[in-house]
Formats: sequence, structure tokens, C-alpha cells
Amino acid sequence: MEEVLVSSVVGVKDQAKLTVSGVPDQPGVAAKIFTAIADKDINVDMIIQNISVEGVSDISLTVPMDEAKKAVERLKDVSSSINAREILVAEDIGKVSVIGVGMRSHTGVAAKMFKMLADAGINIEMISTSEIKVSCVVKKDDVDNAVKILHKGFGLDKGLGSGKK
Repeated sequence: MEEVLVSSVVGVKDQAKLTVSGVPDQPGVAAKIFTAIADKDINVDMIIQNISVEGVSDISLTVPMDEAKKAVERLKDVSSSINAREILVAEDIGKVSVIGVGMRSHTGVAAKMFKMLADAGINIEMISTSEIKVSCVVKKDDVDNAVKILHKGFGLDKGLGSGKK
């Protein structure tokens, strides 16, 4: 039996992207940032840290929109203690994910996803992957179209048994 490559496409619109810029590239800094968030029971979804340039980097994370204000307050507190430059907030974002156990043993799922989004003029702001999921942060207004395009592109609009490789 052929393995299903992508079994579902999911879109979420109630997200905010928070970026702590100018974070010192030192051991323990990320722990301080995420401990401050965790201490307030704020759920973090995606985390991206850029490569360090001249001793500083940027850390971006996504949180549910209803927790964004509380997260920004915590990030402001910790940012001053670690001498980070600033906090940037984007509340007009959402997330689209393709999910499938078959992705563990097949290449090209991310490339295909990114190409479909690019062809539709949808810009990717963040990317996160695991063995069975590829998620992209996009503009909130693009989430529904992205889900529709990816659903069709991975053959999930053809009923049971589609999305196979």
C-alpha cells in the first residue's frame, strides 16, 4: 500500500509574531527570554533565531493573538535586562501547515509547498519544520488562499487516498 505523503493542510489566523532584535549572542539569553514567557503560561508556537552578526541576533516567535499583549510586556522586561535592541510586533499574520507521516521518507514536500505559495504571490515570513509537518507564517489575509492552494496542490481535494507519492 502506498504511503500518504501529505494528509492534511491546516490554517490558523489568530497568531502574532514577536521579534526581539539585537539579542546578545551569549549562553543563557534564549533561556531568559523563554523562561519569562513560560512563567506567564504563554504558549509559544514557532521559534526562529537568526545567525549572529557582530555578536547579536534576532529571535522571532509566534504566540496566540490573545496572549500577544502579555507576551510583549514580558519581552520588554527581559529585553532591558539582556540589553536587546527592540521588540517588533506583527499582528496581521497567520500560519499554514502541511502535515503527513509520509513526509519522513520523501523529499521535496517543503520545496513543493514553497513553490505553490510563491506562484500564488504569497510571501513566507517564517518557516518551521518537523519530521511530519512544514509550517509557514504568512499574512493573515493570505491564510485561506494558501490553505486552498496547498490542499489542491497536494491532491487532497480528490477525496480519500489522495496525496500519495
